[in-house]
Amino acid sequence: MSSDLPENADSVEAPAANVEHVRIEDEMEQSYIDYAMSVIAGRALPDVRDGLKPVHRRILYAMNELGVTSGSSHRKSSSIVGETMGDYHPHGDSAIYDTLVRMAQDFSLRYPLVDGQGNFGSMDGDPAAAMRYTEARMAPIAEEMLEDLDKDTVDFQSNYDDRLTEPEVLPAKVPNLLLNGSSGIAVGMSTNIPPHNLGEIVDATVHLIDNPDCTVEDLMDHVKGPDFPTGGNIVGRDPIYSAYQTGRGRIRMRAEYEIQRNDSGSDQIVISELPFQENKARIVKRIADDVNEGIIEGVSDLRDESDRDGVRIVIDLKRGANADVVENQLLEHHLESTFGVINLALVDGQPQVLSLKETLRHYLDHRKEVVRRRSEHDLAEAEDRAHILEGRLKAVDNAEAIVNLITESEDREQAQQALEGNLDLEELEGVEYEDVQSEFDFSAEQAEHILRMQIGSLTSMEAGEIEEEYEDVQAQIEYLESVLESEEKLLGVIKDELSEIKEQYDDDRRTKILEDEGQVTHEDLIPEEDCLVVVTEQDYIKRMPAENFDPQRRGGKGIIGADPKEGDRVSKVFRANTHDYLLCFTNQGQVYRLKTYEIPEMGRTARGKSAVNIIDLDDGEEITAVVDTDEFDDDECLTMVTRQGYVKRTHGAEFDNILSTGIIAADIGEDDELIDVEVTDGTGDLVIGTEHGMTIRFDETEAREMGRTARGVRGIDLEGDDRVAGMVATTDDDERALLTVTRQGYGKRTPLTEYRAQSRYGKGLIDIKTDERNGPVATVKAVEESDHIVVMSDDGQIMRCPVAEISTVGRNTKGVTIMEVDADDSVASVTVLPDTE
Repeated sequence: MSSDLPENADSVEAPAANVEHVRIEDEMEQSYIDYAMSVIAGRALPDVRDGLKPVHRRILYAMNELGVTSGSSHRKSSSIVGETMGDYHPHGDSAIYDTLVRMAQDFSLRYPLVDGQGNFGSMDGDPAAAMRYTEARMAPIAEEMLEDLDKDTVDFQSNYDDRLTEPEVLPAKVPNLLLNGSSGIAVGMSTNIPPHNLGEIVDATVHLIDNPDCTVEDLMDHVKGPDFPTGGNIVGRDPIYSAYQTGRGRIRMRAEYEIQRNDSGSDQIVISELPFQENKARIVKRIADDVNEGIIEGVSDLRDESDRDGVRIVIDLKRGANADVVENQLLEHHLESTFGVINLALVDGQPQVLSLKETLRHYLDHRKEVVRRRSEHDLAEAEDRAHILEGRLKAVDNAEAIVNLITESEDREQAQQALEGNLDLEELEGVEYEDVQSEFDFSAEQAEHILRMQIGSLTSMEAGEIEEEYEDVQAQIEYLESVLESEEKLLGVIKDELSEIKEQYDDDRRTKILEDEGQVTHEDLIPEEDCLVVVTEQDYIKRMPAENFDPQRRGGKGIIGADPKEGDRVSKVFRANTHDYLLCFTNQGQVYRLKTYEIPEMGRTARGKSAVNIIDLDDGEEITAVVDTDEFDDDECLTMVTRQGYVKRTHGAEFDNILSTGIIAADIGEDDELIDVEVTDGTGDLVIGTEHGMTIRFDETEAREMGRTARGVRGIDLEGDDRVAGMVATTDDDERALLTVTRQGYGKRTPLTEYRAQSRYGKGLIDIKTDERNGPVATVKAVEESDHIVVMSDDGQIMRCPVAEISTVGRNTKGVTIMEVDADDSVASVTVLPDTE
């Protein structure tokens, strides 16, 4: 209330006067920059000098202050975390403990900095036990990071509450940034540095010392590439060079495995090393899921036999399975991953992307500063010691006088003044001046030291030891001065220390580097062979090698080629090569692109796999025509015909980019469906056959080229309930015959030259009699004498027959028996196997 204001309120500056008006966008920008830099410098990015983030550095420093070194007993992790959090890192204990855990995991760090005791997690993604259960201490190599910390080698800064100090950076006797790598996400940037082999990094550093002008290629003579703690392989050297040259790159990692023969005589794939940072349990689960879903075929069993000695995942293959195919599928989906290198680190507090040479150069600059400051510190201590030893030697030479002087002094202060030469010796009562050999001018430090000496130190033997120590200290002073005066000697010290580190901690390389021989595709491992693809009305699909079906004489019943489930029947059989790309046209006018080997290979009696797992078919949609893309050029046309006799031609280039969900090939009427597709070049004729046995031949240019969404023009005038059964593309000099096969298994060959050309949309000519014996026409095909045909019935019977077995007769005839079909069965589809001789 106003009545509560002090009497001198008028003299008090109003709060509003202290308010500063700023634009909100400016304040937001500055606040965000401050936050970003705090995260970048104080949390997420490592320092190029010691390769540590603040939390790592503080954990190691706290352990050092606690005396939890490699030679001490293990200490509860909760104690270490509490000390770190209370004194140096005022953040959550879980963040500190997670960091401590990772520093102890031999599958996360190439050279672990913490020696853990207890459950510190696993490659399966299992978390570590709670911090109250686990224990830890520094690993020996971590002590190398802290060595000489007490010799003023690095700057210290106040901790978060100004009670204590902590090092801004560790002396880092080992190049930890490259040895253990680092990963982190800051604001607007991230780092991902791979680990390396200690011996290789030391050799490269020494080479850089000896050859300051060397190139990254020169350093790569020593550093072959990253060396991951989990081993595995790196595929290709070019990405490694790119990463070392520019600081960025994508390295392809591959698991280590081998194909063996098990006791039962089948192949098995044994995985012994995984790519870095991959979760073993998750990989095993994904492989099992792909096997169960049929994505990976030929696997009979999958076991994880890993133990404390290492990784061992065993994949047993079925007898007769192609191990190369399974291997490639595993590589494509599970056993390869990419490590994106971003060599980003803090240099003088600023984030920089560094090349291999720049990283080593900054580390060397740091070590030069550390060795220089250490030498200065040691030199100062050596000079102080030499000064003390000089005083002791002088005291030994004047032992009797010194003793008399001290014993006759009233107190220690008077004795020290006398030794320093600040007291007239005549003032000492009981001491005759002539009894003293000389007056003394010891320094304060020397005088204080002499007063603390024991009488026994004044013996001649002690004098010899002091003289020997003095000579050693003088030699040390001379050496340290030479190190500080000579850049070459200082670098020599660094080289010697690195050599000692290598001798003590070097080990064999774990990650092998493989030459990149190109990406092996699934297709490369699939045998190239002709096969038969069977499709049912309910969209089950499979493929079978064509060579599995021996030719028979016409009139046979054939053998089982498919086993449709009840209510289903075969709708199409067609020939393809396993390496072919197929355009699959459906009755609804859609077209899909499919690689033949993507269709699962199954036995004769198998039903097949649902096509929806391979092609995105709608309900009621089924494949009715297939075109091999290897058999036509982009300047050719795809000519289509529907059941109701509509024909259209569409340029092949319009089918270049087909979506996974398919694209429209033709506009199909409500009561119509696409039935057949042929490849044409605009110079030939089209022959259309109907179910009632009629055929019409006309120049294909009478059906002009149209877009994909067009319906087309009428190609034949159908009578009654007649419908189109198929279409053949031919030319004037075509010596092939038109093969007509009826639903009851009868058929005939008639030379195509016997079908005269007419105008489009005529009724056509009689081709074959479709009486009660023959039934309606199932399809028409163009064949040569040397070809074979494969006929398949609705119920899945299949028969391969040489075309030469089928009589050549004229038009308007009944034909002969090609395949014997049961009374409740009928011919579903016919495909031609060209002469492959």
